Amino acid sequence: MERIIEHPVLQPGARAAVNFTFDGRPCSGLEGEMISSALYANGIKIFSRHKKDSAPQGIFCANGQCAQCSVIADGLAVKSCVTPVREGLKVETLRGEARLPRGSCLVGFGRVEELETDALIIGGGPSGLAAAAELGKLNVNTLIIDDKAGFGGKLVLQTHKFFGSVEDCYAGTRGIDIAEKLGRQLKEYPSVKAWPDAVCLAVFSDKKVGVLRGGSYYLIKPRTIINATGAREKSLAFPGNTLPGVYGAGAFQTLVNRDLVRPAERLFIVGGGNVGLIAAYHALQAGIQVVGLIEAQAECGGYKVHADKIKRLGVPVHTRHTILRADGKDGLETVTIAGVDAKFKPLPGTEKTFKADTLLIAVGLNSVDEFHAQAQEAGMDSFICGDAEEIAEASAAMFSGKITAHKVLKALGVMAAPVPQFWFDRLEVLKSRPGATEAPAAKNHAKPVYPVLHCCQEIPCNPCVTVCPKKSIQLSGDSIMTVPRFTGDCIGCFKCLLICPGLAVTMVDYRKDAKNPSVALPFEIGRGLVKKGDRVRLAGWEGADLGESVVLDVKDFKAENTLIVIVRASPETADLAASLKLYPAEAGVKSAAELSKADDETMICRCERVSLGEVRRAIRSGIRDLNQLKAVTRAGMGACGSKTCSTLLVNIFRSEGVPPGEITAFTKRPLFVEAPLGAFSGAKCLTEADEKASWSGF
Repeated sequence: MERIIEHPVLQPGARAAVNFTFDGRPCSGLEGEMISSALYANGIKIFSRHKKDSAPQGIFCANGQCAQCSVIADGLAVKSCVTPVREGLKVETLRGEARLPRGSCLVGFGRVEELETDALIIGGGPSGLAAAAELGKLNVNTLIIDDKAGFGGKLVLQTHKFFGSVEDCYAGTRGIDIAEKLGRQLKEYPSVKAWPDAVCLAVFSDKKVGVLRGGSYYLIKPRTIINATGAREKSLAFPGNTLPGVYGAGAFQTLVNRDLVRPAERLFIVGGGNVGLIAAYHALQAGIQVVGLIEAQAECGGYKVHADKIKRLGVPVHTRHTILRADGKDGLETVTIAGVDAKFKPLPGTEKTFKADTLLIAVGLNSVDEFHAQAQEAGMDSFICGDAEEIAEASAAMFSGKITAHKVLKALGVMAAPVPQFWFDRLEVLKSRPGATEAPAAKNHAKPVYPVLHCCQEIPCNPCVTVCPKKSIQLSGDSIMTVPRFTGDCIGCFKCLLICPGLAVTMVDYRKDAKNPSVALPFEIGRGLVKKGDRVRLAGWEGADLGESVVLDVKDFKAENTLIVIVRASPETADLAASLKLYPAEAGVKSAAELSKADDETMICRCERVSLGEVRRAIRSGIRDLNQLKAVTRAGMGACGSKTCSTLLVNIFRSEGVPPGEITAFTKRPLFVEAPLGAFSGAKCLTEADEKASWSGF
């Protein structure tokens, strides 16, 4: 079993075991666990064989957006990442050549219930929850729905502390704890109803919203609608991109941080934004070796403290590199990368191959804004917030939800005053991209104990300033985008170390020894990994090796789920030391130059396995309409509704020299996700498994 038993932040809860089978093999899962996670916990990564070429398939998004993880469960084809395992469930590989079971028999009709509400919020992530709380404060009749079993969205996957403002978005608090706080808020407002496991299917022209909840179909008629639907991960085109073991960073965080399943031993990551950098750190917390991370740009696009945090631990970050291919028979075995030139073309002779069983794709997000578009077409009072409106950090999403709620209050006539301008100004700060990076501030004092701030990039963050009891840490400017500076006295309380989201604050202490100071380092990788008396290696703020040291003490702050490791240092290294260096970096194996050649067999459409070569030939034949392309090649015709491949297809048109204005977009499907046809009439059906069970008693 590949379960995480010990974790520095997460505590596995007690859940009942559930027995099921996969292709006849006895397996064990946990009550409420999704089939995909249960299969991974049992070491199973191949969920299906594609009907076109029998290629093995596993998970990709683990969020219900694609159909890569489909299996047969008790005779029905389902997405394993959003279908819970249950006692006695018969799960089978979805094979193209296999006979699909007879779907169901009709046993009766029910009634489709219609409901009215003042505000409907689609999406229970950070922006949706923040909006619901604001509406609840003024007793607005609100319904918030989410397609997951619990609320919180991506917050429930985030074990790290958040950046931003303490006042506005819980900065310095872990995402999992923010999700709990926001969820508890909903219970304080009787006017807010929360529906988990409720899937929005469509917004219709008669201003009604179709919602499928627990097998029952509802038509909701809201006076206003808030789209807080978040974002979906982008895919990436390269040979081997559909091998089991190649999937999105969000899927990885779902397995590791939500379900406490260890899905990998050797991990490689594509993408140096915050998502990829944070996923690398989460992997280290789960005891997974991170072989490397690549970024095509000259610098990682995420916060520098996130990149420095993994560099300090020993993870190599390769900038100006791209992924060439992923190889393996029935799953990922190796990853090949190469350096790129100024035009992002691979440089021959720079190819390197690494052994890896998992490759995370973290190359950006696309807003999920389809419901907002449908609502606008229907003429509804429709509002949008969070990542559905603009991709940013969750801290910004929460504040965006608050602003959007006040727009709704004005539209409903509950409040007459417009949203104050300074709220929008504050939101822009929280959405800000990283700014300039300064050189570390030179020491200009002779204090016996003091913090060293290894945060030198302009990012929206102020927890260390807020928490200091002596007010001795101040921002260098008026905005929370400016870097912090130590300006007064320190009492050695460790509060700034414990709250810093980037683990970028250390504490130097000369009080016991004026010649050989100690340095306190925040540590979140694992309890018991470092002990008093151990010999360790120190790393500088950007990962430079500072030599060996001895551990003087380890303090466990269980309330913050953070350790403070106190090491001996010299006066020369005390202010430089920022972390322990735990892992040796791998260099990879030199590979043959021909690997850098373009491969027309790269899969673009995962659902229908349409290759890059097929798409290129169709474009070169004169096709400019994505709907025609779909009819000719089947690209975009699969179960995901082109959610995964549409961006890739547009990029291929551009690479073939077709101007964007000549491309006709896909016609949007009326339903956002798949739904049983009988749901719309309240039909009650039996599967083959149900029928067999009903006859077994006779």
